[in-house]
Amino acid sequence: MNSLVHDGDAVTIALESRADIAARDVLLDRSMAPNWKKKTSGKLRAGRKPAEGLAFVARDNRGEIVGTVRLWNIQAGIDAVGRPISALLLGPLAVDPDAKSKGTGSLLMRHALSEAARLGHGAVLLVGDAPYYARFGFTAEKTAALALPGPVERDRFLAIELAEGWLDGAAGMIVATGAKVSKPRKLRLVA
Repeated sequence: MNSLVHDGDAVTIALESRADIAARDVLLDRSMAPNWKKKTSGKLRAGRKPAEGLAFVARDNRGEIVGTVRLWNIQAGIDAVGRPISALLLGPLAVDPDAKSKGTGSLLMRHALSEAARLGHGAVLLVGDAPYYARFGFTAEKTAALALPGPVERDRFLAIELAEGWLDGAAGMIVATGAKVSKPRKLRLVA
């Protein structure tokens, strides 16, 4: 667990729990653009579970959720000999508007990347603000030959290798590979 203290306000990072989901959803609706679910990267997350052990929340000293980040399993195209390249898609990263500019987003990012590396993942991709994500090592260099299932500004399609050379030669379409969310079973009444 990582923590940050800023102006007396402590923030702690923890794995997201089932009990956090409603508060996380409220935070996302409050901090993201109204159409955030309809963006291209949202298509890769729809109907999928986050990667195992890679969904985090930031809590303030009152225990309230003030930030969230999730990583998702994807296939980042294929390599030069046609083998699929496993990777992660990061997003959304969100911080409560009242808690912005206190380092919470950076703390969440560093924790997520550290955990992804510790769990043996080789690369993380995202769609986001290049100047913001450059401080963590993200660039558009390794995504030039990759495509997303929808429109994207190329300079916002970024990647970082957690293992050197992981995305060398990566080309093709990004595809969701994570576990699907199970749908509730419908009860059939027998007459």
